[in-house]
Amino acid sequence: MSITDELARLEELRQRGVLSDEEFARAKAKLLDAAGTPATGVPVINAINALRRSRNDRWVAGVCGGLANATGMASWAWRLAFAILTLFGGVGVVGYVLLWVFVPSE
Repeated sequence: MSITDELARLEELRQRGVLSDEEFARAKAKLLDAAGTPATGVPVINAINALRRSRNDRWVAGVCGGLANATGMASWAWRLAFAILTLFGGVGVVGYVLLWVFVPSE
């Protein structure tokens, strides 16, 4: 259920008299506060959403620099990993190109 649906449901409950104005205000504040905070229970999702290609630390497209910023691992290590994966049937090149296409720039 989206936040808009939740707010509409709260307003409907208030109009029917199920919620007082004070209860409505508290529920609305709680709902809006929860919507403004990122999901802390899923750090992997937060890291993926924060992933951006680097404009400063780049050799080709900034993919390795962006991965380094997101993971805390050095960008040279990501470059080495992609080079090694390239030796295994070109997986490194395919992965790099996919990240280049789908990960937005900073």
